Amino acid sequence: MTMSGARERLVVIGGDAAGMSAASQARRLKGPGELEIVAFERGHFTSFSACGIPYWVGGDVPDRDRLIARTPEEHRARDIDLRMRTEVTEIDVARGRVRARDVDSGAESWTSYDKLVIATGARPVRPDLPGIDAPGVHGVQTLDDGQALLDTLARTRGRRAVVVGAGYIGVEMAEAMINRGYRVTVVNRGSEPMSTLDPDMGRLVHTAMEGLGITMVDDAEVTKVLTGEDGRVRAVATEDAEFPADVVVLGIGVRPETALAEAAGLPLGAHRGLLTDLAMRVRGQRNVWAGGDCVEVLDLVSGQERHIALGTHANKHGQVIGTNVGGGYATFPGVVGTAVSKVCDLEIARTGLREKDARRAGLQFETVTVESTSRAGYYPGASPMTVKMLAERRTGRLLGVQIVGREGAAKRVDIAAVALTAGMTVEQMTALDLGYAPPFSPVWDPVLVAARKATAAVRRGTV
Repeated sequence: MTMSGARERLVVIGGDAAGMSAASQARRLKGPGELEIVAFERGHFTSFSACGIPYWVGGDVPDRDRLIARTPEEHRARDIDLRMRTEVTEIDVARGRVRARDVDSGAESWTSYDKLVIATGARPVRPDLPGIDAPGVHGVQTLDDGQALLDTLARTRGRRAVVVGAGYIGVEMAEAMINRGYRVTVVNRGSEPMSTLDPDMGRLVHTAMEGLGITMVDDAEVTKVLTGEDGRVRAVATEDAEFPADVVVLGIGVRPETALAEAAGLPLGAHRGLLTDLAMRVRGQRNVWAGGDCVEVLDLVSGQERHIALGTHANKHGQVIGTNVGGGYATFPGVVGTAVSKVCDLEIARTGLREKDARRAGLQFETVTVESTSRAGYYPGASPMTVKMLAERRTGRLLGVQIVGREGAAKRVDIAAVALTAGMTVEQMTALDLGYAPPFSPVWDPVLVAARKATAAVRRGTV
């Protein structure tokens, strides 16, 4: 309660994973008589899975509403004053208030707060290029974006798609367009797809994507989007070539949406994300918290701050913030950088550091790569997978794992994620008591085969 005896007011900026998780958790701990909760969301939807959009576009998820975890009406039924289509345009930290604008009417008003949660998310990278705003060019950050893309696909006669970018969103959208029957070209500025992997592992992804009929164009940067007489997109151009397109999907990545926070004088990190303490409280602030894609988090392996836009982190941030706002205590210690994806039947996984990350952190390391199978080699359905492992020289501490393979490959990365979080050495990993039966794994799981090989490499390096 405030000194005046009135109930406190929590204001939440952003109605997706972090913001509404925080609001919901705070409401579980404090009833309406103790805490008023006002949440602002500039879009049409709340608590939705942005990660699921490529699978909805591709047809694996048949209905948009399946991606919505909780509707505005469900939040309001829990005594959360959720104001949709309302964009916060200013944060006044000194006076404890925010200014918001009704997107449809333009009307503006100030709302005071005792506690503030900033969960403004991230914005997709949209390069400032000629033709980038032409009809037929789409980003895929929100459900509105996904619906707009589907509407374009429904009225487009041609079947040529160009995906710009080959990160997680890029490869997932390439799969979605393949599933829709399009001829797909991926234009990637990097030397290989999936820059979150080392180039040798990215090469495996490249080869597999070409095997699916996707045209891969690496080391190429888009210079402009060409349009036809009707103003719609007709091709994507690089310095050396043009690639015909009836639809263009941007999958270049995202950046923290922190313009509001920066204007309010709140601290940003090297990646332009908000900086918080372990309780997700904005550094230097007593009553301001932040979480989700707009913050930077501690990498437990390198000890450096990183920006990682994932729904898993955002939901955890929200739980931590809501607990602290609601009078409890919780912390978010950091991440090890685990992520999985797929393109058709190819599974891609990584956790920890890449080689260049380890070098940047000043670490000396050994690397090993092994070929194995998802099941016992004699069991029907066994499929190949490649595991790459990094271990610190001399100490043998696990630094990172990357996996590319077919069925059963990606979720094996969780073994390494737990080992990284625990600070295990690769030698300690070889003794892990993992589940075994021929339908599920070889006698030596592929991750443990890599750990054995890494242990030998570390030992050789200390001689």
